[in-house]
Amino acid sequence: MEKQSVPEIFGSLVFDDRVMRARLSADVYQSLRKTIDENVRLDESVAEAVASEMRDWAVEHGATHFTHWFQPLTGVTAEKHDSFITPSPDGGVIMEFSGKELIKGEPDASSFPSGGLRATFEARGYTAWDPTSYAFIKDHTLCIPTAFCSYSGDALDKKTPLLRSMEALNIQAKRVLKLFGKEVKYVRTSVGPEQEYFLIDKEMFEKRPDLVYTGRTLFGAMPPKGQELDDHYFGVIKPRVSAFMEDLNTELWKLGILAKTEHNEVAPAQHELAPIYSTTNVATDNNQLTMEIMQKVARKHGMVCLLHEKPFAGVNGSGKHNNWSMATDTGTNLLSPGETPYENAQFLLFLCAVIQAVDDYQDLLRLSVATAGNDHRLGANEAPPAIISVFLGEELTAILEAIKTDSPYEGKEKVIMKLGVSTLPRFSRDTTDRNRTSPFAFTGNKFEFRSLGSSNSIACCNIMLNAAVAESLKQYADRLEGASDFEAALHDLIKETITKHERILFDGNGYGQEWVEEATKVRGLSNLKTTADAMPRLLDPKNMEMLMAHKVFTESEIHSRCEIMLENYCKSVNIEGHTMVEMVRKNYLPAIEEYLFGLAQATSLMKSVSAHVKCNYEISTMERLSELTDAILEKVEILETALEDIKGHSDIIETSAAVRDDLLPKMEDLRKSVDEAEMLTSEKCWPFPSYGKLLFSVY
Repeated sequence: MEKQSVPEIFGSLVFDDRVMRARLSADVYQSLRKTIDENVRLDESVAEAVASEMRDWAVEHGATHFTHWFQPLTGVTAEKHDSFITPSPDGGVIMEFSGKELIKGEPDASSFPSGGLRATFEARGYTAWDPTSYAFIKDHTLCIPTAFCSYSGDALDKKTPLLRSMEALNIQAKRVLKLFGKEVKYVRTSVGPEQEYFLIDKEMFEKRPDLVYTGRTLFGAMPPKGQELDDHYFGVIKPRVSAFMEDLNTELWKLGILAKTEHNEVAPAQHELAPIYSTTNVATDNNQLTMEIMQKVARKHGMVCLLHEKPFAGVNGSGKHNNWSMATDTGTNLLSPGETPYENAQFLLFLCAVIQAVDDYQDLLRLSVATAGNDHRLGANEAPPAIISVFLGEELTAILEAIKTDSPYEGKEKVIMKLGVSTLPRFSRDTTDRNRTSPFAFTGNKFEFRSLGSSNSIACCNIMLNAAVAESLKQYADRLEGASDFEAALHDLIKETITKHERILFDGNGYGQEWVEEATKVRGLSNLKTTADAMPRLLDPKNMEMLMAHKVFTESEIHSRCEIMLENYCKSVNIEGHTMVEMVRKNYLPAIEEYLFGLAQATSLMKSVSAHVKCNYEISTMERLSELTDAILEKVEILETALEDIKGHSDIIETSAAVRDDLLPKMEDLRKSVDEAEMLTSEKCWPFPSYGKLLFSVY
């Protein structure tokens, strides 16, 4: 069978604009487009027509079921499948799918986390079609992207507040653009999330309970070779991995996911996939699908895809770079320098809005990427620090400094810039090197938020970023709409914003300890190192007021998310702790004892043959391993006590602090002793595959 070309397979399983334009009547199509583009309410008759064609198209492509596909607060996706079949009077079946079924579903919500938004016995939940994100076919099921809410209307998912945040930014951005004489239908944010991941052999994975239960190795001594030679980064992709990537691309392209770039990452067995960016809610859906499909395709190739932020100690962990920008319906990128002084004045105002947003709500951005897994990665000289700062590059930094001080800009022309009045120089893209240590870097026409963890839903950070920028733009519109001299007011506003928020701008080495000192003690920036430090900041009055003012969250939704995220943090670490206890008691201690017994037998036998045999290796190893087994036993008992003590806390913020301060240090202490014992114990006796086998077995 002849292999299909990429254009032939791309989007073949998506009910996208091409399909809708071809299958829907002109009136129905235009009405649906108006709903998608302008957020106009969908007419029931239109929904009925769309549902009919969507069903026929899905059945033609082999679908037998449909599902409302949504993103609950578990961090993964959810789906309940219903078949298209309906009994017919003659005893057969017909394939039916109504407009009502398309628009609304009622999945049982009782077992999804709600953070107190509903009682356990209150099971009813609703899903509502998101027509701005195309339906698609997966595993013979028509998947309809939806929002998910409770019976009382509270958002129980990540998509609902994301859509709200996008609308908040849209409203405020249009107000600002109107001041520049531009009427647009909408302003939308776009995202291109770069996805890092590890591939390891499936057989090796299944022999490691820590990987199976927690997604990361809780024990493991470093192999002789790690990433020291930098030979894996952008290296030749090995055949087994290349075959995986080829299949992965095919599956993603069928779903209309714009997978563009693939390469080896820094650590052994680590790789990256990057898409072309798309509208934020679509990009969020696509990234959830990408992670799911990565794992499915990997297993077909006898491998497992690890999406944990730090699956292996001692080598780089995996992140996800959120490339974010704003654009109008006319295609104008609001973070792209323009051709005229006036366009560049507009660019600088939107740039300042982002700078102010990051400074004012640095804690919200930090907590939006906070998880137990990402805590191991941030600030580990491989990823941005937990301190949020903005990198602009030399040229933009110099331009903002010139505006702030009313001094000549030392560019092509020496000119004191009065925005919109005198000459404003054209800006060039990529006039400076990238700063990989910056958590929030400007890269020519977008910002790259680099702090996300590999397994994070990108919805969380984009909710906070959209809302914070909307707040900056609101303040600007409120001030400029009443100005008698717009150009003078614009100049003063940008100058004041730069002066007030320059503390968040940093172009240096974010990995250095001197930056930590400067950021926290001199500049007064937040350094929220862990989830337990960051998440409670969601409840700060300024954060709650802003999120509620823009209708991104209700007060009860904010409290629920703080509770859910901290519960998830505590439960994740608790599972890791119990896994460590089980591995030590059932496997590590018996294995070390078995090896000690063998050494003792060998020593005794050799001594019985000759009194002159010294047995230095055997004796010294036994002595040290004996000390370690005693230490391991003592430490595992201490850990067990700590795990029991955690149960005694009733307040979730108090519990998370105890996990951070008491549980995690005891887990790390136990690991050190076990990892040392691994280096002294025979490989034949050691119960689990080593780091060397895990990291290099695929190759």
